[in-house]
Amino acid sequence: MKPLLPAVALALLLSACSSTEETRNPLSPAVLLTNEQTLTPVLAPMSPADARSPSDPAERDAMLAEGFGDLVTGPGEGYVTRTPDGSDPPAPGAAPKRLVRFVHMPDLQLADDESPTRLAAFDTAGLTAGAFRPQDAFECRILNAAVRTVNAVSKKDPFDFLLLGGDNADSSQQNEVDWVMAILDGASKVECDSGADDDPVPGPNNDGKDPFTAPGLTVPWYWVTGNHDILVQGNLPVTAEKDTEALGDNSVGGTRDWSQPGGPIFKGPVVPDPNRHLLDRKALMSRIAADGDGHGVGSAQMASGKAIYTFDVPDTPLRFLVLDTAAESGGSEGLIRQGDIDTVIKPLLDQAKTDGKIVSLASHHAVTSLGDGHGLGGSVQADAVTPDAWLDFIGGYDNVLLSFVGHSHENRVRVIGPQSGGHSWWEVMTSALADFPNQLRVIEIWDEDNGWLRVHATNLDWNDMGDKVAREGRKLGVLDYVSGWIPGEAPGTPEDRNVDLWIQKP
Repeated sequence: MKPLLPAVALALLLSACSSTEETRNPLSPAVLLTNEQTLTPVLAPMSPADARSPSDPAERDAMLAEGFGDLVTGPGEGYVTRTPDGSDPPAPGAAPKRLVRFVHMPDLQLADDESPTRLAAFDTAGLTAGAFRPQDAFECRILNAAVRTVNAVSKKDPFDFLLLGGDNADSSQQNEVDWVMAILDGASKVECDSGADDDPVPGPNNDGKDPFTAPGLTVPWYWVTGNHDILVQGNLPVTAEKDTEALGDNSVGGTRDWSQPGGPIFKGPVVPDPNRHLLDRKALMSRIAADGDGHGVGSAQMASGKAIYTFDVPDTPLRFLVLDTAAESGGSEGLIRQGDIDTVIKPLLDQAKTDGKIVSLASHHAVTSLGDGHGLGGSVQADAVTPDAWLDFIGGYDNVLLSFVGHSHENRVRVIGPQSGGHSWWEVMTSALADFPNQLRVIEIWDEDNGWLRVHATNLDWNDMGDKVAREGRKLGVLDYVSGWIPGEAPGTPEDRNVDLWIQKP
């Protein structure tokens, strides 16, 4: 490993980077959607990946100096019109009406990057990409900037709510979940630090470990559970042994040491913290339900430990069915159990049919990410529903027209079906806030008064709102992408970003 920069040199480097930031990254102070302005890395993503590792502070600083974290603004991106069969959409009716306008925001992955359960030393540019993110310590400030951006956009044209997409925390830790809720709800002081009270850049409000004020969302938000919310590192089951490790004072898999410049990966003694307690399913649901309005979680979810619930958009035929596809048995793949279908999901869908509701599904995992539980850290579950069986089941409900998902950290929109005897529906995946392109998605659902619905979807780049700490985090996320240390398909194609999706009403 190359020698680390001394603290004074690091502070000077950060100051120099800040002074030239507006020149190298001429971002508009206005809050703009991607149909108005786009952000593109100055450098193309590398393939194969750069031999230097973003986890090495000296190598990371060298890549930043070479422009790996720089963005350039560009013109807005237009909308691609899509129908399930590729035909032209029908002409709008006489009185189109917007039914709902909301934000979809998956994969926040707020991480306690100093936890002894971290596996940062296993980070590679391949299958284990994401074990370390150079922007981990900045994710709280990034989320706060995203919340402020949502509020600014909503002030111009109000949102009805914000829908999470799962993997809100990164490793099922109590402190991570508390940070998520504090930033979304608003708090006078949020400090995303654990163990020792770190101050990597001396002084207040100038690094990711400093406390800050979170204004909170001005709209309601709904919870969705992902694998990282209930599993250690998103793969390993929560056990008494793992909880002891999380609360302990020794790192085996590699965590970050912010007593050294740049927070290098470190194995060995760490300062313990009781707030690193691991939350199992029921403990997580109880914590969410006790916060504010519960964010969709109530007594039934607390009893089952699973965030499976519905909510309606008032004065519209729209009903959202939130599914819990995380596998407490381990593994990052999605898991849908036959027992949940029989006892909860089918009755909810039957009731929606009886009530004449049009259903939008919301879950962490896409259909392509469903499995039987056998993945890394998991075990095969006998009652796992196969993807084909799930598609056949949903295909029997012609009022299910949409699904909003995350997990894969990419923008992707695809039509599903028709299955045998079924129908087509749209699956909309939004990229992760945690990784480049670090985007959210604005969703509008319109009744076109002609027998069709239109989903008007627009990607949204969060604005740093003058927060230089969040801005530094963005640069590090861009660096991770440009260096080739995370997958390069995350932004998706134009057909996966700003789109008008038409679907016939049942």
